[in-house]
Amino acid sequence: MKENIIEKFSNLQDCPIRNVLDRFGDKWSMLVLLLLNEEPVLRFNEIHKYIESISQKMLTVTLKSLEGDGLIKRTVYPQIPPKVEYNLTTRGKTLIPHLNELVKWAKTNMNDIEVSRRNFAINK
Repeated sequence: MKENIIEKFSNLQDCPIRNVLDRFGDKWSMLVLLLLNEEPVLRFNEIHKYIESISQKMLTVTLKSLEGDGLIKRTVYPQIPPKVEYNLTTRGKTLIPHLNELVKWAKTNMNDIEVSRRNFAINK
């Protein structure tokens, strides 16, 4: 039985939850997704203004990753200078309620988690 569980979760490609969480569970992806839920269409610089602490390079990497997973759509308008907009796809929109629940859980539990972390550090 334990061997089946280990086989089931050890391979990243065969474990949907690890595979998906690995892609949008980084430092920035959830913020971008939640932001695009609040502001349905944003340009690169607008996203960067909302999330000031992200570097332009990291924002570019994050947007490409989310686009590659089909969670956001990048629309390029053929004009000079080029206009590029980002918005959630239908798939991305289906993820938002789950992210909102995670945010709610985090807000509810953050104080207790911080206490646990301090106690753990003291007792270590």
